[in-house]
Amino acid sequence: MSIVACASPAPVQQVETWQDPVTGMEFVLVPAGDFVMGLRDGEVDVRAAPSHTVQVTRPFYLGRFEVTQAQWQQVMGTNPSQLTDCGPSCPVESVSWADVHEFLRRLSELNAGERFRLPTEAEWEYACRAGGEARYGELDTLSPTLANYDSRIPFEGVADTVFMGSTLAVGSYPPNAFGLHDLLGNVWEWTEDEYCPYSISLAVDPVQSCGADTIPIRGGSWYFSAGAARCGRRYTHARGVSGFSLGFRVLREVKADGGTV
Repeated sequence: MSIVACASPAPVQQVETWQDPVTGMEFVLVPAGDFVMGLRDGEVDVRAAPSHTVQVTRPFYLGRFEVTQAQWQQVMGTNPSQLTDCGPSCPVESVSWADVHEFLRRLSELNAGERFRLPTEAEWEYACRAGGEARYGELDTLSPTLANYDSRIPFEGVADTVFMGSTLAVGSYPPNAFGLHDLLGNVWEWTEDEYCPYSISLAVDPVQSCGADTIPIRGGSWYFSAGAARCGRRYTHARGVSGFSLGFRVLREVKADGGTV
């Protein structure tokens, strides 16, 4: 099922792309840059996310879409998803952080010379914001025409009547300014680093490690509210646990000289 909005949140920039020849997975080049990470003034949450400046000094390729059930099946030979009725173009879910790392290992073996991994929490949020400073990147409010979330759950007193009751095929909603789809809603997305307190000063290419078993997951899902889908909103999951609204997207690294790893 495809949901068509009246317009994209912001004009999509002309982007460089790459396609994995094995799975057909599409990647978009995300440029280096600075941004303010975290929740904005007045935004509160049970998991602290104080705003601070982050420098992303290296460009990277990020999956245009969340990894689909068909792509997981092609690499792993199985489909762990609970929502299989949604179809092969829907995001894979019910995968743990360890499961995802095995997928990434096998994907790298299938693509000699390439390095694939999960985005760090900072890289994920940078991609979500796509140069915007609002709650949802370019927008301060979210509508059911722009993302798959449970709009019946009030967020700051605002609610709607739309609840799809499941994941939807990737790309059912408009892309952000970087050309990336479904960073808001559909499924939560695993990140690479551990759930740790933010630095209160400038952070350069942060990769968080503090001995925590919990991993940040980002973006909200079809099962959660608009509040969960905010770019700066942090949520966590134990790395060995999976769920029917938790998936991921892949990052392809770029060498310092502009080539791929």
